Amino acid sequence: MKELGCCSFDLSALPQDCIAVIISFTSPRDACRLSLVSTTFKSAADSDAVWETFLPSQHHSLIPSSLSFPSKKQLYLSLCQNPVLIDGGRLSMWVERMSGKKCYMLSPRVLHIVWSDTPSYWDWISLPESRFKEIPELLSVCWFEIRGKISISMLSPLTQYKAYLVYKLHEDYGFEFYPVQLSVGCVGSEGSKRVAYLAPERGGRLEAWQIEEYQIDEELLPRARADGWLEAELGEWFTEDGDGDLEMSVLEVEGGHWKGGLIIQGIEIRAMPPELTRNFA
Repeated sequence: MKELGCCSFDLSALPQDCIAVIISFTSPRDACRLSLVSTTFKSAADSDAVWETFLPSQHHSLIPSSLSFPSKKQLYLSLCQNPVLIDGGRLSMWVERMSGKKCYMLSPRVLHIVWSDTPSYWDWISLPESRFKEIPELLSVCWFEIRGKISISMLSPLTQYKAYLVYKLHEDYGFEFYPVQLSVGCVGSEGSKRVAYLAPERGGRLEAWQIEEYQIDEELLPRARADGWLEAELGEWFTEDGDGDLEMSVLEVEGGHWKGGLIIQGIEIRAMPPELTRNFA
């Protein structure tokens, strides 16, 4: 009987169902690469059996019944590009394209925003470019505080996440004097803390002592997003287990001066792409 070495074994000779099972233990990115090997591998890699394993376990209850897709792969690709509203429109969910990890945005209605129910401080408005039906615009406050929580069990396990405040500026003022205090961590733990400026174009009005004390660089400034919003990184977190809540906060309460001109879309909890996650290993 002729003995075959492992390097000479033709995987394409396996039944397509077996190939699909093997591919299902890889990742969405690997499945797309393997589909280029041969027509047999393409049929297996594109099968519903493979892409069902990459979708969130509860996707049947998350996807509106009005949406229909010809294959599980098409459903997966749609979830990468088109976030869906869940929990009665209070959350937005999608998946990270290369890994299939779950990502969320918390709407302002599930956030704790100090004075948000006072019309002279915050005005609830609607914008066509927002994911949510109504979002708050900051008119004027001296105590700026936003907090949000999400159950860690809702996140993908063993995943590096980063959280961001997503917002726009509209005739903003007062945020050029002091940075906001940002934090991310499990409730009851220390977590990660950092500072950032929400209005970078006003940086020229900073005093010399502020520049020196807060060591201003690009990492402390918000970034423009492809969707036209700004994002300020709050911090990062690795989901080692599914217990407890992940809490995020944005504070500016030390200066005591009035500030306004921010439109808050929400707090985004985003899974880092695999190549970035490896840098933290």
